[in-house]
Amino acid sequence: MTQAATQPVTLLADLTWPEAADRRDRVLLVPLGATEQHGPHLPLSTDSDVATAVAVRVAAGRRDVVVAPTVPYGASGEHAGFAGTLSIGQAALELLVLELVRSATLSFARVLLVSGHGGNAAPLQRAVGRLREEGRDVRAFSPRWRGDAHAGRTETSVQLALGPQRVRPARQAGATAPLADLLPDLRLRGVAGVSANGVLGDPSGAHADEGERLLDAATADLAAVLDGWRA
Repeated sequence: MTQAATQPVTLLADLTWPEAADRRDRVLLVPLGATEQHGPHLPLSTDSDVATAVAVRVAAGRRDVVVAPTVPYGASGEHAGFAGTLSIGQAALELLVLELVRSATLSFARVLLVSGHGGNAAPLQRAVGRLREEGRDVRAFSPRWRGDAHAGRTETSVQLALGPQRVRPARQAGATAPLADLLPDLRLRGVAGVSANGVLGDPSGAHADEGERLLDAATADLAAVLDGWRA
């Protein structure tokens, strides 16, 4: 964890309602994750861990944001067939975001949804569009990782930076073809149809230092969104 992330962070769950009322002018950050397979070596909470970490790191030392509890379920239907994956589907996620933000904007002027799972993108985009049509000041953000698609070097490096004790030693490559080449089969058969171990990439070269750099870049990107929004 970076030095900045050790600075004070305002967590909504720690506040009383009068304390929350005193922070109406702050931006509420809502981490959105998933509970889904990430190969034989990464925990099911990986996407939730990422969303939480980026939100907490950007909030460290800032007085203009409050971090809400993480939503640990998302649209993960493409990972069906791997034990432990818990998906609520796109329609349910879209409705969850709609109702959650409608409620949140009764307490906070602005809401920023921080998603750590690519499968959340479409329902999140639809929900944000509808919420903005309703006049609510809401935006969405997702880290833009470069590298392999799922449970490969990129996500493994990030998880090594967040909690190396949670990364298992068996880091096996899965489907290593470019994502664009895999997409037709992915859409038809899901991840299990193209990768027996659930990995899209090769985690063997992962390193915590690389993960820290990726987290720092994502945090800087999110900070820029917040600063631009404020301006």
